[in-house]
Amino acid sequence: MTTTLITGANRGLGKETARQLVAAGHTVYLGARDAERGRAAADEVGARFVQLDVTDDASVAAAFEQLEGGLDVLVNNAGIALLGLNGPEALAVFDTNAVGIVRVTEAALPLLRKSANPVVVNISSALGSFAANHDPLRPASQVSAIVYGASKAAVSMLTVQYARAVPEVKFNAVEPGYTATMLGGIENSHGRPVEISARTVVRMAVIGADGPTGTFQEDDTELGW
Repeated sequence: MTTTLITGANRGLGKETARQLVAAGHTVYLGARDAERGRAAADEVGARFVQLDVTDDASVAAAFEQLEGGLDVLVNNAGIALLGLNGPEALAVFDTNAVGIVRVTEAALPLLRKSANPVVVNISSALGSFAANHDPLRPASQVSAIVYGASKAAVSMLTVQYARAVPEVKFNAVEPGYTATMLGGIENSHGRPVEISARTVVRMAVIGADGPTGTFQEDDTELGW
């Protein structure tokens, strides 16, 4: 049985990823800051709830103490988008989107190293891709997302660096696509269904021992860094 932990999964992309991985036969731990919402989401999709705030070291440590049966797959999904161009909001975005990945990944590595097929999937964005931002045919080149885009560029570099530093674990980043969901409390009703966007996350979460590492995936292809 494959055991998977997904951060920030009480709604949106994380919740749908949990649903699809449960359907694929994974034992899924659904991580969320809010216990009531997290438990409700876990019950809905057939997952197990674990309280987890990626910005809190003690919360991360406590969450990993609750995992039973080890860990095979980590999906670093938690993320926020704040629009203010000021120090406090920029720090909050980077703390969740980038530093949170370091906190959770470092806590997960002792368990992942015991797995026969350890996998980490980091949710990034084309808004953090230098290639997409410089391609006039890509929507990312027309969107101003100063702090959020920079935080996702950090996610992509974390993926590259971890893949190099920890070769026994496969690390890949995913651009899930422009999705109808809420991100950090900001509602977007114009994107594609979350069921479609979660497919790429799931595809990378179920790769075999011969799967890729250090790549940036978008739908069925690779995206330029």
